[in-house]
Amino acid sequence: MLNSARLILTLCLAIPAASQQIDWSKASNEAMRNYQSLVQIDSTATEVGVAAFVKKTLEAEGISVSIVAKDPTHPNVIARIKGNGSKKPLLIMGHSDTVKVDVSKWTFPPFSATRDGGYVYGRGTLDDKSNLFAAMMTMVLLKRTGAKMDRDLILVSEAGEEGNSRMGIGYLVNEHFPEIEAEACLAEGGGVIRRGGVPRFATIQTMEKRPSGARLVAHGPSGHGSRPTRQNAIAHLGQAVAKLAFWDPPMRFNDTTRTYFEKLALVSNPEEAQRFKDLFDPAKSVAAREWLAQNEPGTYSMLHTSISPNIIQGGFQSNVVPSEATATLDIRALPDEDMPSFYEKMRKLINDPQVEIVPNAGGGRPPGVLISTTSDTYKAVEAAYQKVYGVIALPLMGTGATDMSQLRPRGVQCYGVGAARDDEDVLKGFGAHSDQERMPEDSVAKHLAFYWSAVTAIANAKF
Repeated sequence: MLNSARLILTLCLAIPAASQQIDWSKASNEAMRNYQSLVQIDSTATEVGVAAFVKKTLEAEGISVSIVAKDPTHPNVIARIKGNGSKKPLLIMGHSDTVKVDVSKWTFPPFSATRDGGYVYGRGTLDDKSNLFAAMMTMVLLKRTGAKMDRDLILVSEAGEEGNSRMGIGYLVNEHFPEIEAEACLAEGGGVIRRGGVPRFATIQTMEKRPSGARLVAHGPSGHGSRPTRQNAIAHLGQAVAKLAFWDPPMRFNDTTRTYFEKLALVSNPEEAQRFKDLFDPAKSVAAREWLAQNEPGTYSMLHTSISPNIIQGGFQSNVVPSEATATLDIRALPDEDMPSFYEKMRKLINDPQVEIVPNAGGGRPPGVLISTTSDTYKAVEAAYQKVYGVIALPLMGTGATDMSQLRPRGVQCYGVGAARDDEDVLKGFGAHSDQERMPEDSVAKHLAFYWSAVTAIANAKF
């Protein structure tokens, strides 16, 4: 009880004085209930339950809500609170779907939102029902206070982010863009990094890598397995996969990643700080990169276009040499990567006429767009992290893909934010998409406080 009281006091000190009409103790309890309710809805196959819950919660406060869908089993929620129109709208997003689960691997049922040992467990606790509940509760509290804003505030809960975006953001951008068009957007992609339970720094995603996958296809003569040949397609494929998997592609900084590593050195211990500084020293960079490749693959991926061989297929019978074998590569390209040139570098590295590179058809997501780190929106997010968590914020290039990639080319200044999570949880198997996904309990109230601080500042809310 004492810890809860201290948390509420801390949050109240972090909230603008004008909004103290809100009972933050009650609001934090309500936030936890809504957060758990969202996690308890299984949205791995359909987002209908989440859309209905968000719609009911917002409409109960008198907020205008619409449901739009390309497929009725994958509905999207659009809600709006009107401002005075002196500035363009602010869009806040949290996707409603989650990745699937293997129930047998979970200690607590994946849709139970069990609270245990200071954590909330369940699929979507981090990705992305943490942002969805915070966006929804911010809308609720703004409506209750009767805040006057310079911008319309638009909430979107989109379907299909986890691999079916044509039902979600793709559909919204193509068919309903006037309803969601905004100057700025807050969505997933950033957050607060805790180590040993202590917040170390925050990240604000301002750009992301672009999925640019390909297949390796190896060819060779088929034949009897008792007479192996040097032209075996699987053997040639294996050699090519190994070369790419252990390749250190050319490192290249951009404004975001350069600032990220420079600032990261400032909040790291001396040994870590030196490693990040070594990245900028040609004589020491190779060793620093190799250490990151072994110990911090996510950080290493930010340095270049990355390649991960994830699927291998070949053969159909144990005594038959196949004439073809394939490997599927997950390639995440730097936003400005010249992919034809990069594929040519891959060909030279493989150096095998029996292996061809076949880029994925369709072109994937739009080219990356760098978003400003000097805008009023970025500064408001940066200040909100400092106010609530007492940490500096680093601009981040996301190594994964988010729905922001389809909004940025349309001129929306999108920033990835998120709740606090334990950095150690990734290797422990408690991270996003893991079999024990979880979020610290106190992150719920703090994430709402952060979201409230950022949104009210960006919208210039008056109470």
